[in-house]
Amino acid sequence: MKIKTKLYLGFGFLFVMVMLFGAFSLIFVNKISTSAKVVLKDNYKTLQYTRNMRAILDENSLPLSEKAEVLFTKQLAGEQKNLTEQGEAEAVHKLEAAFKQIVDPALAVPLKQSALREARRQIKLIDELNMNAIVRKNGATQAAVDKATLYIIFSASACFLILLSFSVNFPGFVANPLKEFSEALKEISKKNYKQRLQFKGHDEFSELATEFNVMAAKLNHWENSSLSEISSEKLRIEAIIEHMQDAIIGVNERNEFLFLNKIAGQLLNLNVKETIGLNASDVMNKNDLLKKILQMESLEKPLKIYADNKESYFQLERRQILVPAGVSVQEASSVGQAAGEVYILKNITRYKELDEAKTNFIATVSHELKTPISSIKMSLKLMEDERVGVMNSEQKELTQHIKEDCGRLLKITSELLDLAQVETGNLQLNFVKTDPRKIAIYAMDAVRFQAEQRIIELELISRNNLPQVNVDTEKTAWVLVNFLSNALRYSVEKSRIVVQVIENGHQIEFSVRDFGKGIDEQYQKRLFERYFQVPTDGNNKSGSGLGLAISKDFIEAQGGNIWVESAIGEGSRFCFSLPSASKFLLT
Repeated sequence: MKIKTKLYLGFGFLFVMVMLFGAFSLIFVNKISTSAKVVLKDNYKTLQYTRNMRAILDENSLPLSEKAEVLFTKQLAGEQKNLTEQGEAEAVHKLEAAFKQIVDPALAVPLKQSALREARRQIKLIDELNMNAIVRKNGATQAAVDKATLYIIFSASACFLILLSFSVNFPGFVANPLKEFSEALKEISKKNYKQRLQFKGHDEFSELATEFNVMAAKLNHWENSSLSEISSEKLRIEAIIEHMQDAIIGVNERNEFLFLNKIAGQLLNLNVKETIGLNASDVMNKNDLLKKILQMESLEKPLKIYADNKESYFQLERRQILVPAGVSVQEASSVGQAAGEVYILKNITRYKELDEAKTNFIATVSHELKTPISSIKMSLKLMEDERVGVMNSEQKELTQHIKEDCGRLLKITSELLDLAQVETGNLQLNFVKTDPRKIAIYAMDAVRFQAEQRIIELELISRNNLPQVNVDTEKTAWVLVNFLSNALRYSVEKSRIVVQVIENGHQIEFSVRDFGKGIDEQYQKRLFERYFQVPTDGNNKSGSGLGLAISKDFIEAQGGNIWVESAIGEGSRFCFSLPSASKFLLT
């Protein structure tokens, strides 16, 4: 008989025994559960109602207040719908009659006191009826539990004896061959490739032993013929790493240096030959730059290092060394497990300098453009003055178009200047504690005229006593105004825009919701990227694609988060959250 057949029969037997015991136990556990549910279901609500009614009578003096009367009536109505025990309906009816006398304004105080005592008696009677029922049902439940426990113990004992006998006798024919295989594999792990197995018979173990012997023979041949080739490949890899233009550091799973090329040694001021094999934890205690590289969590911001006689910028990349399937690495405990890490420092100084040049160029051009644009706007304002001369309707329309285009240009140049400020690290924040509701009102007032022209209602949802926020009010209001401007642009006439300011934990959340077309999900992740614009149908004029990117920079610089929620046909909700001032006090 094949081993597979024997295993199928053995595990089939185990499966049947487990299923029988499980089904037997499930039946009795279900009975216990049903009995327990009856106790809780029938009487718990009634005791809750009577407790609440008693509390109302105890905590309020006569005559009862309107609030107390409403609360008592609500509890009494719930009890009237939950009559479960014999005699409870009569007690509830008397309780209702007594309560009507208590709340009767025409009734004298002595009579109300008597009615109050009657109400307490009826509440006590209802409690007693339900407590007696719980005791009675609990006794029945306990009897069922005891009976079920006895049956389960008996069946468990029988199953245990059967399975114990099976587990002792069945694995014998498998255990001994496996032990021999284990010993042989241990010898192979010690590189004893001359180990062989000899099994008699024609089952799977014999076939496996034959394959094992073939494998051991091939390993022995490989061991004798491949050492020189492996050594040559190792030298080649080391040469490649050494001549890489990027700084490369490799450590194993024990945090020991595997390799360190010449560029890395120069940057870290380390002797490469002396460093290989040392523990990185010991070395970084004496080298602040190495410590920063090995412990750096965020890989987004470049490292500034003095190299090549100037301040240079490097982008750090961290990659795990994984043991691939089919490759034996002595240091790694298992295939697919990390066998160390590689740190690559890419020199991005040239790109950083180009980016700074681009930013400075944009800032200069934007700054130079603001003066002529403002001059054009002033000239247009003079042209609109009838003292200079009266324009016909076509001329007025042309000047209006020029005025709108100048406004857009001025907005774009302002956004470019803000962007340059962020990119160069010159963003100045003036933190003050302020009421978040005032920020929202200020932003709404800034766009109210534009909203009134399009008959769009601006609605503010916020409570008055929100915690203060410690923020740059000007830049925070700028973000809200940007949200509102976008919402107005994509809202139809005679619609509404909802501004909401709420407290969410230790965060104050601002949101602007419109009821326009919404934004396709494929564009939502890119909304806060610089220069990205959602494709339009031509009805809405696009901006520069910088407003939301600058908004993200402003909010994150203040320790906040920004996001968007939108669905096609349901409109969009742009949100950001900022820490409340109370959070800083707690920390």
